[in-house]
Amino acid sequence: MAQNPSKLPPEVWNNVFGYLSATEKLNVRATCKYFKTIVDHRSLWKNWTVVLDFKNGSYNRKFWDTLRHRKVSSAVMKSTKVKHWKQLALFLPILTTVVMDQSSQECFSCLKDFPNMRRLVLRSSCSDLLLDISRFPLFLPEKLTYLSMCGVMFPTTSVSKFISVLSQFKNLDSLICHQVGIVGETMWMLHSTLACLPKLKHLSLSGVHILCTYRHSDPKPSPGPSGDAGSLALASLELIDCMDPSLPAHGLQFLPGLKHLSVFFKHSHHDIPEMWSLSPCRLKTWLHDLPQLSTLIIVKGPPVNKYITSIPATVTSLTLCVAGITSKDMAAIAVQLPNLLHLHIDTWPSHLGTRTAEIPRLFPKLKSLKIRHERVPEQDFLQLRHLQHLRYLEILDSTPQLSVLTGKLQALTEFRLQIRIFPYRRDALSCPCVCHVY
Repeated sequence: MAQNPSKLPPEVWNNVFGYLSATEKLNVRATCKYFKTIVDHRSLWKNWTVVLDFKNGSYNRKFWDTLRHRKVSSAVMKSTKVKHWKQLALFLPILTTVVMDQSSQECFSCLKDFPNMRRLVLRSSCSDLLLDISRFPLFLPEKLTYLSMCGVMFPTTSVSKFISVLSQFKNLDSLICHQVGIVGETMWMLHSTLACLPKLKHLSLSGVHILCTYRHSDPKPSPGPSGDAGSLALASLELIDCMDPSLPAHGLQFLPGLKHLSVFFKHSHHDIPEMWSLSPCRLKTWLHDLPQLSTLIIVKGPPVNKYITSIPATVTSLTLCVAGITSKDMAAIAVQLPNLLHLHIDTWPSHLGTRTAEIPRLFPKLKSLKIRHERVPEQDFLQLRHLQHLRYLEILDSTPQLSVLTGKLQALTEFRLQIRIFPYRRDALSCPCVCHVY
């Protein structure tokens, strides 16, 4: 006979439900009033983002009351109707994070109704967005610490005009600009942005519309307000759609204190082999200039053997989404990075195959691992049990038989492993340009 759940104190259930996903919590919530009350406690919804699509029109008062009770502070708005934005502001004025999934000038003007907003994400505008400081709510430039723009069109393509607007957001510590149609030069944009935003800790720039060489007539901006590269707060840099041969060899020399570097190349050596066979590998010299790097993410680009020996030994987290990684390459990485703790390796469209069995021997200190299991023989996949420190395993593809295989692995590791299988819900704030990697 099933026991009454109320015989256990709410604190116990609260702890249990803390391990559930948002979908699982909602399923539990629907079972009885006792669980509904527990699940709605704000402690179970910290850092949760509600996605509002208004597909069936406006939400009812009960819905908004539930969100307020959970103290939801982050929302993704998929509607472009002003009346829906007004409703959001009426019931959730305390929002600190707003994602405008379909940007428009009318919706943009509604941001003044969120005085506590600190993080703003703008995506996919269907018309030019007037990024004019005079049109921003008065509080916005001073209070924002996070600004992300992807696929947003502006009435200007000038770097200087764009930078003049960004300079008003003096307290930004994170800035993401992808596919915003600004025509300029990668290094010029990088230097100029850092010069006007001295508190910036994370910067992500897209190179889709950006040229990559200095014109001799252009003065190079200083790296920061003091002109001292060491004074920069920047710890994380992400470059999207890079074209390696056209970038300056020592383009990151002014950032010796950089901790995290992510480079998403536009092309893979697998698709255009001649691009890297005829030109020097700029990534190799970049890595030489970053002695304090701890996290490195490379997507596409040149063959890994072009830059393995330049990866700083300080790197403890490595992501390589590069085709054609060989056993020799993996052995060289192991020698270069003896203290590697986190590894994400994806050789698609090639396959890791039997090389999966080599991972425990090469990288014995791993705490987390992301790989594909397609074409990996079962006996080789189960060799991962020998990773004594491994606590987190993410599988990047899925088959009907995978749950059986992961069950065997968990049993062999005495269930110390947390395993996540694709597909899974990504961070609502994550930019679509890079979310497939993170």
